[in-house]
Amino acid sequence: MARLLFTVFTLLSLSIATAWSAPGDTHIAIETRQTALVIRVDKDQNPTIVHLGQRLSRPDEYAKLPANSKRGEDYTGLYNSAYTPAGSRNLLEPAIQVTHADGNPSLDLRYVRHERKSAGDGVVLTTVYLKDPQYPFEVTLFYKAYENEDVIEQWSTIRHTEKKNVTLHKYASANLYIPATNYYLTHFHGDWAKEMNPTEEPLTEGIKILDTKLGTRADLFQPPSFLIALNQPAEEDKGEVMAGTLAWSGNYQIAFEVDPLHNLRLTAGINPYASAYNLTPGKEFTTPAFLFTYSTTGKGTASRNLHRWARKFRIPQGQGNRLTLLNNWEATYFDFNEEKLTALFKDGKKLGVDLFLLDDGWFGNKYPRNDDHAALGDWQENVKKLPHGLGHLVKQAESVGIKFGIWLEPEMVSPKSELYEKHPDWVLKLPNRQEYYFRNQLVLDLTNPKVQEFVYSIVDDIVTKNPTINYIKWDCNAVIYNAFSATNPNPSHLYVEYVQGLYKVMERLRTKYPTLPMMLCSGGGGRVDYGALRYFTEFWPSDNTDGLERVFIQWNYSYFFPSIATCNHVTDWGKQPIKFRTDVAMMGKIGYDIVVSKLDEKELEFSQQALKTYDQIKNVVWQGDQFRLVSPYTSDIASLMYVSDAKDKAVWFSYLTQNRYKAGSIAPIRLKGLDPSKNYSIRELNVYPGTKSPINDSATVYSGNYLMTIGFNPNVDARRASVVLELIESK
Repeated sequence: MARLLFTVFTLLSLSIATAWSAPGDTHIAIETRQTALVIRVDKDQNPTIVHLGQRLSRPDEYAKLPANSKRGEDYTGLYNSAYTPAGSRNLLEPAIQVTHADGNPSLDLRYVRHERKSAGDGVVLTTVYLKDPQYPFEVTLFYKAYENEDVIEQWSTIRHTEKKNVTLHKYASANLYIPATNYYLTHFHGDWAKEMNPTEEPLTEGIKILDTKLGTRADLFQPPSFLIALNQPAEEDKGEVMAGTLAWSGNYQIAFEVDPLHNLRLTAGINPYASAYNLTPGKEFTTPAFLFTYSTTGKGTASRNLHRWARKFRIPQGQGNRLTLLNNWEATYFDFNEEKLTALFKDGKKLGVDLFLLDDGWFGNKYPRNDDHAALGDWQENVKKLPHGLGHLVKQAESVGIKFGIWLEPEMVSPKSELYEKHPDWVLKLPNRQEYYFRNQLVLDLTNPKVQEFVYSIVDDIVTKNPTINYIKWDCNAVIYNAFSATNPNPSHLYVEYVQGLYKVMERLRTKYPTLPMMLCSGGGGRVDYGALRYFTEFWPSDNTDGLERVFIQWNYSYFFPSIATCNHVTDWGKQPIKFRTDVAMMGKIGYDIVVSKLDEKELEFSQQALKTYDQIKNVVWQGDQFRLVSPYTSDIASLMYVSDAKDKAVWFSYLTQNRYKAGSIAPIRLKGLDPSKNYSIRELNVYPGTKSPINDSATVYSGNYLMTIGFNPNVDARRASVVLELIESK
């Protein structure tokens, strides 16, 4: 009955432009199954946000929500606009700031109309039209509500028909208003091999800004993803929490402002730093999307909402399959030839992976790619290393029963390259300054259509000549130093149009090769965002593949990104045994970057069996709901599980992360997400050859109620540093 009423309400809401009104006011409710964002339009056509939180069961009661001002007319400059303009009566951080063609620096945005329409199964798009009463200047706000996933996607478009250009100084994607007693921000920071370190802090009066000015590799120091807990610090399974992230691969800014009335105002979008945009008459500027989900039951629900949304609506083949792979990087680095690679193909087949990935070092002739100082931009096979070309390698791999993939870094150029010599005007660099290099390279000017065509052709030519190539690893190892384009007539457009140029290339490639698996890599996790992940099937979280460090890195990425998109490789980093490193990699999409020939007999046997086991459980890990059970930040262990939609299967991972004073799982761990009425048998997976599992000796069956109320001890300790358990419904 509840589902029927929800469906009826949705159909009704689609047919009514102005759904509910108090006298003199219009209320626009953007709703998902659990959440509502409500915009009130007053008699003067001012659009203000009056609610962001739990959806009300009676839509007519949105009209009863209190007004925005707590202290009367003296505080109208603190009003909570749906898209706050600068230069008029606003006293706080604006969402948009412009200078009109006549030099006027003010903007006033009034409501014109709004409409709703279906945008797919369970998706409703609400469009709100705003206009300046004195100028032909318009802003359109878009709110796409994914009802079943409880996710709202928001963006805006800006256009005008003034006589000359209008300068956009700031142009946010979202401008939200969230009143609460207290606010606790969890944001993430890091560096190369130190990605996604969390910090939780209370927000007090004033403004806190998360941003980047790196141009590319924008997530290197500060990813555009965060959690906001309302009233009390964020907890896994209780409390009001918003999880938000910006779908943009370049400079961004997210501002959290606690105003003098103790309301939280959030603005998120492209960073205005060095990016004033000259908008020509009649042209439309579209901001990137800001995504958020709201939960009344803690961080866990918020992350599961984003996972379900991403798998269904954003990540290519998000509900499909993935390939396990063996990468040659740590086995050979730049030192390889056809003979070495052919031997590695056989090692990959023996190990049991689906694909071999050839990493950096296969290209360049005048300036061979024998280290990272040369050849980026010269994407021809090195004739000494690969005299028979990539096509020969593809066939050799396929002859032993394994697929073939290739590494590329097409946005970059080495100063020591033929491309740099032929097209210095294609490189982002200042004409009268010393060149500064990041990892001995510079960035190509993707604001230039000729460069866009070149980058597209690199990938297209390789795949066209070798149509059975099954994987591309797309790397991006440099930030933008020397931020200047020789061909762009608008220097302040560089940072914005670089990302737009990249997306144009990726859109063309995805259109032509819709099912080609592609890994998003950026010196590790320097470009993990839902703007880029519209085009990539998966991402590389970090170059740090130490098993213990990866527990923490993968734990924090999991707040925003699903396991099917998270590439976790077993490598020789770290001192943990191969079982630990393998068990950690199984949290997402497993791969290998090891020298298979150096594995001893038991290590090889274990790895071969682990891949067979993974093939049996991967759909639960990739498509199941994730539940974090024990945090490595508050305990000696990390423990989490994935539960299938039918709640008939689950996979449970536990890792020892602190080995002092006989640390481990000394008490039962309460499970989550199971059906309390079902019975489950528990079996340990990935048991190392020559050892016995104390869990598999018992054939006891437990009810879901017992496991979620009393729990089960996986017996993690120094001798059993990682434990993988499978739960299967017992009929």
